[in-house]
Amino acid sequence: MPLRVGYVREHFSSPLLQFAEADGGKTFTLVECPSGTGQLISRLTNDEIDIAIALTDPLISGIAKGSEAYRLVGSYVTTPLNWAVITGKDTKFQSIPDLKDTTIGISRYGSGSQTMAYVMGLQQGWPTEDLKFQVNNDIRGLINSVNDGSTSAFMWEWFTTKPFVDAGEVRFIGSVPTPWPSWMIAAHPTRAPSDLVKPFLSTLTTYVTAFDSEEKRAQDNVEFIKDKFGYPEEDINAWLKTVGYPKDCATIPTEVIKETLSVLEKAGFIKSPEGGFSVSQFVNSDVVTLT
Repeated sequence: MPLRVGYVREHFSSPLLQFAEADGGKTFTLVECPSGTGQLISRLTNDEIDIAIALTDPLISGIAKGSEAYRLVGSYVTTPLNWAVITGKDTKFQSIPDLKDTTIGISRYGSGSQTMAYVMGLQQGWPTEDLKFQVNNDIRGLINSVNDGSTSAFMWEWFTTKPFVDAGEVRFIGSVPTPWPSWMIAAHPTRAPSDLVKPFLSTLTTYVTAFDSEEKRAQDNVEFIKDKFGYPEEDINAWLKTVGYPKDCATIPTEVIKETLSVLEKAGFIKSPEGGFSVSQFVNSDVVTLT
């Protein structure tokens, strides 16, 4: 049985899509999760996927909160994710401080859109226990919510939301980059056995390395993203200047896990157990190498 790999269809997934086209479903099949990491975690839990390429913070916070549905097996994007703060086209909100004591739209509880709202609150000095949320499932639901007034704003990746800003549907009022590398790889501990996950990560590394090369960034990557996602060339080039990928997808820096836990705890999103967290509980050590 091929592995079922959950992913979000965004420009970040380009190396994975190239790998999938070459593989042709022999070793894995892709399962699109348009609602983002909250949906990926839900599908890992419900036996709908075996591996997820998802945002670092919700993956780590899910394990910190007791999930047994997955463990980290690798890294996917080593640079921060730039989260845009988005409001409706006609709202009164002009900047992030204006959002205090309002309702923030999120895709799902436990999603990156929620964890980053806590990080934003921490940066602003707001009492994070007072944050209010409304679940709106996906980008379309989130856009509708800021325009019908049921939420004040939502957070989503900058370049993914830019076409909606360019079309005049919503407005940018700020941005909050993640304090951690943005994407990791997680796998179910039994449904995704090590002898299948290791070769998957090894081959994914070859596609990531090729995509990350100067030569591919100059032309092939631009054409691929333009063809798959329809983004303007200037936006693609701007994004390519900001993104970095790992040299080996089957490695995770220990400090990334520690620092992410530290920020999430300061933000009030997770609570450390007595004696603190052990990094080893977050990873499948049969697959991944901690550096």
